[in-house]
Amino acid sequence: MLSGLPKQPFDRNVIVGYDLADDAGVYRLRDDLAIVQTLDFFTPIVDDPFDYGRIAALNSINDVWAMAGTPITAMAITCFPKKGVDFSILGEIMRGGLQILTDNGVALLGGHSVDNEQIMFGYSVTGVIDPNKVATNAGARPGDVIILTKPIGTGVISTGIKFAKAPPEVAAASLETMLTAGKQAAEAMREFGVTGATDVTGFALLGHAWELARASRVTIEIDSGQVPVLPGALDLASAGLLTSGDKTNREYVGDDVAIAGNVSRETGCLLFDPQTAGGLLISIPEDRSAALLEMLRETYPHAAMIGRVVDHQQHSLVVS
Repeated sequence: MLSGLPKQPFDRNVIVGYDLADDAGVYRLRDDLAIVQTLDFFTPIVDDPFDYGRIAALNSINDVWAMAGTPITAMAITCFPKKGVDFSILGEIMRGGLQILTDNGVALLGGHSVDNEQIMFGYSVTGVIDPNKVATNAGARPGDVIILTKPIGTGVISTGIKFAKAPPEVAAASLETMLTAGKQAAEAMREFGVTGATDVTGFALLGHAWELARASRVTIEIDSGQVPVLPGALDLASAGLLTSGDKTNREYVGDDVAIAGNVSRETGCLLFDPQTAGGLLISIPEDRSAALLEMLRETYPHAAMIGRVVDHQQHSLVVS
């Protein structure tokens, strides 16, 4: 759809636009300062409105952290029915979101709401960054290794919660993962000079890894056996509790992804499972990867090295 839009006039201050499907836009204000802008909102994925608000806030802020930026302000986006749902629920949603904003030093400036049958909530977030230190999905280079900061599986677990099929401990582990902020990962990325990164959200691990590979004009090899997975996620995938994203994400990457025959169906489903407030996918030269991983594991205990970057081959992604 975007390909049909007229081309915008060239602006030298646009560092990251929408052309490479990156996590956020970046616009230079001066030589040492740029703004990072993003927007995200979605339907409830947990039963508790306070937790829903917290997850929505982190999911929105994560896109700024994925660029190695620092979030500073937010505007709320609310879709809520005028009739049929108690307004105290909206109050709890916004209270949860505000707690996350406050905890991470992000000022809520206002927002906009519309009457809508389907509840949706999220934020537009603005951050700041040094224009010379932006991490983008075009920054992966051959010889890099790929690190994932969080386990995957929140999509199938959310579906399991919806149909009362997810055990309480599985739902709790998923919630804890979604509520783990990307702030420390962004700080580590800045310290290690990371230039290639993205976050894992709606297009799933393979969809976002594919975007990283395509924008960087490389091939990324992923070892599925090294990808961290939330407890219970494989069982729920095996039971068929998949989101609609399982199909659309496969269509998104098409035949530009080669998956080895020994990768199980359940594992494949998780690799295409849409994530909410997912982990960061970081590309870094191998000689600095161990030190970065050690630092990341102080906050993200399941962070793992899941693949490597090579010169572009027949496929942008190769999964074994």
